[in-house]
This record gives sequence, C-alpha cells and structure tokens, in this order.
Amino acid sequence: MTAPPAGGARPARAAAAPRVRRREWLHILASAARTPRGMAGAVLALIVVLLAVIGPFVTPRPPLAFATIPGAGPSSGFPLGSDILGRDVLSRVLDGGWQLLLMAAAAMLIGVGLGAAAGIAAAQLRGWRDGLIMRTVDVVLAFPQLVFALLLVSILGPARWLLVLAVGFSHVPQVARVIRAAALDVSERDFVKAVEITGVRQSRLMVGEILPNLLTPLMVEAGLRLTYSIVIMTGLSFIGFGLQPPAPNWGYMINENRIILTTNPWAVVAPAILIAVLTVGLNTFTDAIARVALGIERGEKLIAEAEAAGAGTVTEIPA
Repeated sequence: MTAPPAGGARPARAAAAPRVRRREWLHILASAARTPRGMAGAVLALIVVLLAVIGPFVTPRPPLAFATIPGAGPSSGFPLGSDILGRDVLSRVLDGGWQLLLMAAAAMLIGVGLGAAAGIAAAQLRGWRDGLIMRTVDVVLAFPQLVFALLLVSILGPARWLLVLAVGFSHVPQVARVIRAAALDVSERDFVKAVEITGVRQSRLMVGEILPNLLTPLMVEAGLRLTYSIVIMTGLSFIGFGLQPPAPNWGYMINENRIILTTNPWAVVAPAILIAVLTVGLNTFTDAIARVALGIERGEKLIAEAEAAGAGTVTEIPA
C-alpha cells in the first residue's frame, strides 16, 4: 500500500478532479445556451434585464412627476397612459425593475450560499450534526416561503435589507436538502477519500473538493431561487410589505393601479407582463441547464438524428 504524500500534499489525481469539473460546468452552461430551450429562455430573461438596467436612463419623464390626469389611456405623449396619480406609466415601468432585480439577486445569493453550506456540512459531518442541521431545516421548511418571508418582514419591518434577508432565508431549506443529497454522493467518491486520508481539515475538504463538484446543481438552484425571489418580492410588494411608494416598483404598481384597470389596463398589464416574461425566461433557461446536465438534450438529439437517418423509431439512446 502506498503511503500518502508527506506534508499533507494532495494526490495529483484528486487535485485535478475539481478543475476538470469546473470546465465541465462551463461546458454545460454553454451547451444549455445553445439549445433551443436555453436560447429562448436566455433571450426572454435578457430582454427584461436589459430593460431594467437601461430603463432608468431613458425614461421620457421623471417617474415621480405628476404629468397628466389620473388613469388616462395611451396617447401620443403617453404610450402606456398614466397611473392612478397621473404619473407616466412608461417612465415608471422603465425605472421600476432594477431595484427588484438587485434585491432578488442578493436574496438568491444569500439563500444559495447558506443552503449550500448547510447541505455540504450535513453530508460531510454526518452523525448528530447532520441530524441537527437537517431537523432545523425541516422546521423552517414547514412554513411556505411566502408566509415565512411575510412573517419576518411583518415583525422586523419593510426595510430593504430586511426584505432581502427574509426572502434569502426562506430559500435555505430547499437548497440545503438538494445540495445535501448531491454532496452525499460526491463525498463517497475516490478522489474525496484520497484527500481525506491525508488528514486535511474538514472545512478545506468541503470547500476544496466537494463544493467544486456541486457547481451544476448549485447553478440550477440559483436559477430557481432567483425566479422565486422575484415572485416572492413581487407578492410582498403587491400586499404592501415590499419596496415602499412612491418609488416605482413593478409589484406595487400592479396593486395600486388595479382600481383603474378599466380606464387604463396598461398600468397593470405592462409590469405584469415584464414579471411574467422574466420568470418564464429564467425557468426555461434553468430547465435547459438541468436537461443538459442530465444528458436529456443529448439523448433527444441522438434519437432525432438516428430517426432522420432512416433508422426508424428509436427508443434507446445510442452508447
């Protein structure tokens, strides 16, 4: 039996494994973007993101200015009409998305970061520590995400940083359970065991060996949690617990302008469409990443090519 390298040095094969998987993760991301499903999702999401980023710089009027009569329909000077207070709907739509996206992205990072840390620690430490972490996660998981976020915001207040933390914490249980299941498989692989017998610290093993091999499920979870963050923050804004007026916000615009739905439906429809397109685009691209990672897209492509070549109906993926 060969003795482990002196000084705690990692075996060459084990050290190379995470780098190989990082390249594999980048390949999966690029492959997902090239699929019809991924391309459609990326285009839809990018349209809304670019609109939210560029919008504040191209608003035709100040979004807080009272420009015309309340509830006016579309006209040459106001393409989307005015809202319930007479403000330009187009200007408020253009200026109302960037804060929502930034806060949703921050909440996603918090949820995925804490959830991944909890899941990896539970999978690697095992025993009573695994039980303690996962039972705590199960308690939080008993509350629906929107209810949990609403509970925290209603107690602590609607400040922006508290809203981000509340939504981020609501994602932790789901992410932790998914990452724990994936980390249990990775922790049993040979290259992890080879590094473990050298006596490295558990924290270094989890960060240096296990985490790089979980980038694909983490990427899928990040896409899902970003979508859920947008939906939850929109819902909180709709019921008055999100970003507070008079600042433009797509979620709150739907709520405050529902009274003038019959006179100017665009005050409600325009922000609702942007939220819907963004969530559909993110979900579609995330689904494309998951399908590529699982090999579904490759299998369907091989089957289609075989059938096109005259092989008849193919039910199995060629080796």
